[in-house]
Amino acid sequence: MTDRGGEATTPAESDSATETDPSAPARPGRKRDHSRDPEILRCTIDVLAETGFEGMTIEMVAARAKAGKATLYRRWASKGELVVDAVACLKQGDVDLGSLPDTGTLRGDLVAMIKPHSIDEAEKKMRVMAGVVTMLSTTPELADAVDAAIVQPRAEANRLLMRRARDRGEIGADTDIETLALVTPSMVSYRVLVLRKPVDREFLVSLIDGVLLPAAGVRQTAEV
Repeated sequence: MTDRGGEATTPAESDSATETDPSAPARPGRKRDHSRDPEILRCTIDVLAETGFEGMTIEMVAARAKAGKATLYRRWASKGELVVDAVACLKQGDVDLGSLPDTGTLRGDLVAMIKPHSIDEAEKKMRVMAGVVTMLSTTPELADAVDAAIVQPRAEANRLLMRRARDRGEIGADTDIETLALVTPSMVSYRVLVLRKPVDREFLVSLIDGVLLPAAGVRQTAEV
């Protein structure tokens, strides 16, 4: 017998997997334990970043999380549903909008956002995006999850920093903040997905000094 991903299952696993079928008769049993969901979703992201969606299987995730496939199928009816939830969880703990840098200048704030951990996380998120890119046009809920988890956290931080710069008169009141906020996330995506080059501090600083600040009308001498 095979499961939804074409993988062999035991009869017990097959029976458990059918619990997601609304047409199946209800059976008494233990209340589902969701305490392991965060760990399973983290393992899903790790496998997705390594293999892409096409190469990923429920069995791989179950093995990484040290859980049974039936456990995953009781919570997620398909690999696609699992990936959507896992991508959505990437947003958690990404950018703390309540404690953004406040150096007194837009450049100082933007450069202060560049940290080794944030660069590593950005790289991982881009690998995840690369793994699901073929699904984005056919799975609206996944496209929404990718935008909310990978693009918007950094874009929203940029918006807040630029609004602060506008309020202190560093940039003009007519600056198109909404468009400029997406410049760095878009360029990072292009560099990783299309050019297949790494994202490092030098590249991010070059975006700030060569693209974002001039577009915002900030005159300054570049300093690393």
